[in-house]
Amino acid sequence: MSGKTPDAAGIGRAKTAGLKNVDILVGIPSFNNARTIGHVVRAVEAGLTKYFPGRRAVLVNSDGGSSDGTTDVVRDASLDLDSILLDHRKGGFRKLVIPYHGIPGKGSAFRTVFEIARELEVKACAVVDADLRSITPEWVELLIKPVLEEGYDYVAPYYMRHKYDGTITNTIVYPLTRALYGKRIRQPIGGDFGFSGELASFYLGKDVWASDVARFGIDIWMTTTAVANGFKICQAFLGAKIHDAKDPAADLSAMLHQVVGSVFDLMEDYADIWRTVRDSEPVATFGFVYSVGLEPIPVNLEKMIEKFQMGVRELAPFYRSFLPDDILAFLNDLAARPDRGAFSYPDAAWVRTIIHFVLACHRKLVSREHILKSLTPLYLGKVASFVIETWESTAEEVERRLEDLCRSFENEKDYLIERWNGSA
Repeated sequence: MSGKTPDAAGIGRAKTAGLKNVDILVGIPSFNNARTIGHVVRAVEAGLTKYFPGRRAVLVNSDGGSSDGTTDVVRDASLDLDSILLDHRKGGFRKLVIPYHGIPGKGSAFRTVFEIARELEVKACAVVDADLRSITPEWVELLIKPVLEEGYDYVAPYYMRHKYDGTITNTIVYPLTRALYGKRIRQPIGGDFGFSGELASFYLGKDVWASDVARFGIDIWMTTTAVANGFKICQAFLGAKIHDAKDPAADLSAMLHQVVGSVFDLMEDYADIWRTVRDSEPVATFGFVYSVGLEPIPVNLEKMIEKFQMGVRELAPFYRSFLPDDILAFLNDLAARPDRGAFSYPDAAWVRTIIHFVLACHRKLVSREHILKSLTPLYLGKVASFVIETWESTAEEVERRLEDLCRSFENEKDYLIERWNGSA
């Protein structure tokens, strides 16, 4: 597959003409983020100025056709360096605003960032979301320094989040990817990453840019690709990630479908690797881990349980096509319980549920799209059970509880491998 469309290649060459010996690139994908992107740009410039004053740096805004003035905000955003206690940059700083081409989505925006990084032979890169309200200049140091000075290829973000924020990550993506690939990367789909120029070129060589990775799934794809191909991995503690969080009871079906579908697709690509991995290990963590104040997350427990009950009733015939009898019996019993206080979806049952969803997609027993969409009510049931169990728990207690869930996934890996290989 060719690296660029003709339009993107021409724009990229024109924009980067005259740039050379660039050490650092920071990418900000955007689409109608005029309200927040100015703060992100100023934080990035402040971080580069404070922590990398002798380095030549470029900021790339890869925009998806914003109509709200996002690109104008990027061009106009600047720091009054005399008003803050920072030295003027010695290495130079330049902003590039470039429209991305291809399938609309975050992956296509990232591809443009990777292309420019390769063209400029950049040493270290980072990408950050355009809608961040909590980014600070320190994020730039934490995402770039491990690559530039410590030899790491990939820096995953590690945020402090409200205990009911990121429930897809907490209940499925983190424990499953940890069990599969053996690395305890706490936020594998965090959205803000650091990586080497070498890894950016490696990503470009993958034939995925006409697939769903270009629409969604780029975050988990980047993480898994880096881990599975033996690149040097770490994570950086960034404090709080403040963004527009959603009630777990809200309509998350599309997001769940996209993210979990990407995890399952990657399992096919890297089956020969994850089937040889046993246990998990921590990865190096940069930054000082501390407790932070977090915005509360609204939780509609009744709505989650009602959606679980309705899904079990209406999808029972479909579930029978791939879920084992003991899991079906458990789900029917849980859906029939009138006492909310007794509503509990134990880890063992949840892990077996996810494994059989994985196997159903792997064996192509029924429509993959229907399999993934039918996970939504069961996921809401697990989240509801988790909320009931941890309502009075502190953030530290919740992390210990999630560690138990991760161990359950790891303990069931042999069960998954046996059935994946067709021997059970």
